[in-house]
Amino acid sequence: MTWSFPIGRLLGSELRVHSTFLLLLLWIAGASYLEGGMAAAVENSLFVLALFACVIAHEYGHALMARRYGIRTPDITLLPIGGMARLERMPEKPAQEVAVALAGPAVSIAIWAVLSLFSGFQGSFSGLENIENPSQGFVARLASLNLFLALFNLLPAFPMDGGRVLRALLATSTDRVTATRVAATAGQIIAFLFGFIGLMTGNILLLLIALFIFMAAAAESSDVAVHDVARRLKAREAMITEFETLSPDDSLQAAANALIRTTQHEFPVLDPAGNLHGFLSRDAIFSAITSEGPPPLVADIMEREVPTIPLGAPLERALELLQHNPVAVAVTDSHGRMIGYITRENIGELIVLAGRRGRSPV
Repeated sequence: MTWSFPIGRLLGSELRVHSTFLLLLLWIAGASYLEGGMAAAVENSLFVLALFACVIAHEYGHALMARRYGIRTPDITLLPIGGMARLERMPEKPAQEVAVALAGPAVSIAIWAVLSLFSGFQGSFSGLENIENPSQGFVARLASLNLFLALFNLLPAFPMDGGRVLRALLATSTDRVTATRVAATAGQIIAFLFGFIGLMTGNILLLLIALFIFMAAAAESSDVAVHDVARRLKAREAMITEFETLSPDDSLQAAANALIRTTQHEFPVLDPAGNLHGFLSRDAIFSAITSEGPPPLVADIMEREVPTIPLGAPLERALELLQHNPVAVAVTDSHGRMIGYITRENIGELIVLAGRRGRSPV
């Protein structure tokens, strides 16, 4: 995710913080200082950090349950409106998706139970009415918010946890694309209600949550539809076969000339024997041209880690590899020699054509 930076790794996943979360923390600290002095600023800042530690634990509930089904979680990002665990994929078996979706709220409820025990069971849902009141107690307030976090996430607003449970239940009686579309529509309706309430009450955070749910529901519904089409196609149907290549020893000027001369946004880098060494992207060329110092060679700025798939592989496999942000996926023949490549752009074009024709466009 752009505008986020890593702060470490835990249990196999990279922990990232979005820059806007730091703005939230600074805003809370500043507002608390103006209202109650340094002591209030420190206490409220620590409370926000403790709350978001609980949010991270919630996301690790999803990640660790997904790991049981062989699904990795490359990273978990902390946002001002919560956390987001980026799974490599969601399990397509309804029972597994329900388990992964409910694991997060289960962690939040467990945290609430433990904190409530320490606070004498003062951390209840009713305590949210005065959550900003320090006299309620640090632990009791934290317990109340964990209970709220669990129950809020169980709302059937896709792609929240409750929405994923709804999608999984619908998928037992219909296909996954239809189930996702229905769950996404339900999520967008709830998002609209959140947005309306946020406008009426002036609650900016509720407006941001509504916007996030609305956009995420639409994006994930589209993504599931794309994967459904890609599952029926092969890599050979999407690969680019007419392209210009560069050599590792080519100069930056030669790469720039190729960029102007062609319509390509990426260039396979091959040696004289035809072996693939990497890919050079348009962004890498632009970055190198504007940087100071002696002009580099293509080998110095190309992307070396290029995933490969065989000619007969499902197109969905290329789509999954492209989610990890490589420049392209190389397609190889039976001898391991590159004969074409696939990018996000040409997959999108193929999906549009296949979707309109209701079959493969080739």
